[in-house]
Amino acid sequence: MEFEAVIGLEIHVELNSATKLFCDCPNRPGDEPNRNTCPTCLWFPGAAPRLGRAPLEKAALLSLGLGGELQPRSAFDQKVYYYPDLPKGYQLSQARLPLSRGGGIEITDEAGERKTLRIHHIHMEEDVARLVHQVEGRTPVSLVDFNRAGAPLVEIVTEPDFRSPFEAMEFLKALRTRVRYVGASDCSMDNGTMRVDANISIRPRGSGELGTKVEVKNMNSVRHVGDAIAYEIDRQRALVEAGEAVVLHTRLWDPDRKATLPMRGKFEGPCVPDPSVPVIDLSPEWIGRMRERLPEMPAARTARMAAAYGLSDEEARFLCAEVEVADYFEAVAREGVAPRLAMHWIATQLLPALKERKLDPGRSPVGPVRLAALLGMLAREEVNAGAAREVLLEMFDSDEAPEAIVGARGLTQQSDAGQLEALADQVLSQHPEAVQDIRRGQGKAIGFLIGQVMQASGGRANPRVIRELLHRKLSIGDEPG
Repeated sequence: MEFEAVIGLEIHVELNSATKLFCDCPNRPGDEPNRNTCPTCLWFPGAAPRLGRAPLEKAALLSLGLGGELQPRSAFDQKVYYYPDLPKGYQLSQARLPLSRGGGIEITDEAGERKTLRIHHIHMEEDVARLVHQVEGRTPVSLVDFNRAGAPLVEIVTEPDFRSPFEAMEFLKALRTRVRYVGASDCSMDNGTMRVDANISIRPRGSGELGTKVEVKNMNSVRHVGDAIAYEIDRQRALVEAGEAVVLHTRLWDPDRKATLPMRGKFEGPCVPDPSVPVIDLSPEWIGRMRERLPEMPAARTARMAAAYGLSDEEARFLCAEVEVADYFEAVAREGVAPRLAMHWIATQLLPALKERKLDPGRSPVGPVRLAALLGMLAREEVNAGAAREVLLEMFDSDEAPEAIVGARGLTQQSDAGQLEALADQVLSQHPEAVQDIRRGQGKAIGFLIGQVMQASGGRANPRVIRELLHRKLSIGDEPG
C-alpha cells in the first residue's frame, strides 16, 4: 500500500519586546538566573498580571505579516498543568479566542509547483521558566531560572497541509523571513527564539481520513525538523506494514542517533477562562494603524527590486530572503554602484566573510558606504578583482578607507599597455607550448597565459588589458566584448 504523510506544525516564536507579557520585567531570558523577576513572574499572593502594549503590537504585526486576520475580540485562558517551571500551576494562553485566524505562506514544493500552506490561527501566551538539571556531588538536582517566565510568545498553529519534510522546511524558512521583516523576533532556533513541534501521521494515499498523529519535539534547526519528520514517517510506515498500531504520544528527536525516541503520553490538561486578564478588544481603527505599520514584505520587495535594479527573480529572491541583506544591497546601490556588481560581491564575497566571522550584515564592520567605495575603485579599474578581494578582507580588521589600504599596500592596478607589454613578451617567450596550442585553435591556453602575466606583475595588472595585448600579439582575432 502506498502511504502519504499528513503534517502540521506548532511554532512558538519569542517576541523581542523590551518587557515581558504581563509585567514590566526586562525580557532578557539569557541574563544571570532569576535576575529579571517580580511578584507577577513568581506568582506571589496578590500578584495581578497586566497585558503589555508592546508585546501585543509585536504579536499583531507578526500576525498581519503572515496574512492573518486580527480578531476584534481575544482572551486568555488558564491551561492547567503542574510542573516546576510554572509556579501558578497554569499557563496563560489564548486557547479559545486567539488573536488572529487564517493566513498562510506560499512555497515552491519539490515538483517546482507553487503551494499555499495555511495557518489555522495565531495566539499569544506566556513562556514558562527554564529548568536546569545538574548533579551536586552524586545527587541529581533540578534548578529553576525564572528569567524566562512570562516572556511573550506567539504560537503559530498550521493546518495539516504539509506532505513532506521539504515542505515543512521551506515553510519555516519563509516564515522566519517574514517575522524578521516585521521586526517581531530574530526567529533563531539555535537561540531558542523559535521552537517547532511537528504533528505527523500517515494514511493511504488518496484517503481523506486522518491517521493517529505523533508529536515530535526537541528539534533545534530547520534541518533537524526535516530529518525528524522523515524518520517519523518511515517509523510509522514500518509499524503499519507490520500490522501494528500507531499510538498517540509525544516523542523527542535525538540528533546524535538521528531517531525519534518516546517521551511521554499525549495529555491535554483542563483549560478554563482566566478572570484576571481583561478581554482584548481591537477596534477597526487600531487594526488599521497596525496594517499601516507593516513594512514592505518579501514578495513585494522581491518584485520591486527585480524591476528597479534589473535583477533576475532568483537574484532578487536571494537578496530579499533576509531583510538586512536587502537593506545592505539597496544602501550600496544608492551609492552609485552598478546593481549587478553590488549583488555579485555581496553574495560571493561579503556574506561568506560575515558567515565565517559569525556576523550578520547589520553588524558588519564593512558598512555599505565602505563597500561601495571599494566597488567604485573596481569599476574605475583602479584595482583588479583579486586585489579588491584582498582589500575587502583587510577592511574587516581596519577602519581605513579602501583607497588608503590600496595605496599602503601598493595594489593600484596597472592598466598602461606600454608598461605591461614587456611582461607579456616575457611570458610568451617562456611558454612557447601554450602559444602553439593557441595557434592550433586551443583557446583555453589564453587563460593560462593571462595568469602568468598576472603573476609576473604581482597581481597588479589589469586582466582586460593583458587579454587585449595577448590577442593582438597572437593575432587571435577580435577581442571579445
